[in-house]
Amino acid sequence: MSQVELDTSLGYLLKQASSALHASMDAVLRPLGMTITEYSCLELLSQRPGMSNSALARGAFVSRQSMNVLLQSMERSGFISRAQQPQAGRILPTELTPAGEQRLKAASSAVRAVEKQMTSALDARQQSDLGALLKGCITALRQPPPAG
Repeated sequence: MSQVELDTSLGYLLKQASSALHASMDAVLRPLGMTITEYSCLELLSQRPGMSNSALARGAFVSRQSMNVLLQSMERSGFISRAQQPQAGRILPTELTPAGEQRLKAASSAVRAVEKQMTSALDARQQSDLGALLKGCITALRQPPPAG
């Protein structure tokens, strides 16, 4: 039986990095009263105002149902606003409120510090290369597997 060498398995190393990043982001966001998913949602809305529930769910890697619950909570808290009537079909575009923008500002600073720590052993070229390599891996995995 062929076994995967965990010390050199790229998939395993990526999972470890993902887990460490998740734990570090959670540690800096929790004192702000925020989850990683809430932060992701606010960041997405800041960069792409008017996103639908489905698009936000895909961007934050959660189900549409989970995103809907989160959006309802964030709307009650005054961090986002949603149109009362759909503009097209059933889509209710979502936007940040000034309170949501302030919340995001603090969270973005905390997350940037985590990312800076994560890449502190890499020079600018290595950081750029790592980003390009990861994008290449994502693209390859989204393709149908080769036949054979």
